[in-house]
Amino acid sequence: MLKALFTDHPNSVNETYLEHMHMSSSFGFWLAAATFCAFIHAIFPFLFEKTASNIIRKLHDRMVANRVVKPARVVPEKTGAQLAFDSAAL
Repeated sequence: MLKALFTDHPNSVNETYLEHMHMSSSFGFWLAAATFCAFIHAIFPFLFEKTASNIIRKLHDRMVANRVVKPARVVPEKTGAQLAFDSAAL
């Protein structure tokens, strides 16, 4: 049950936990950079005029428009002996 909390969503996008952590943290980094640029732009409007919006556009393209979807993993079917062993190993 606890493992499912960490693996259900990554599995739903055909990624392992570590692959999903890498992808998600890279988005977090660029979102933080866009936030920083937007705050600086708020104070100094002549700086970072399009930086935050360009970062958001690139992230959208990466996440939605041009997302590379890995093929689903093929899980081999278990034999009758494996199923019996799994059910006996409570």
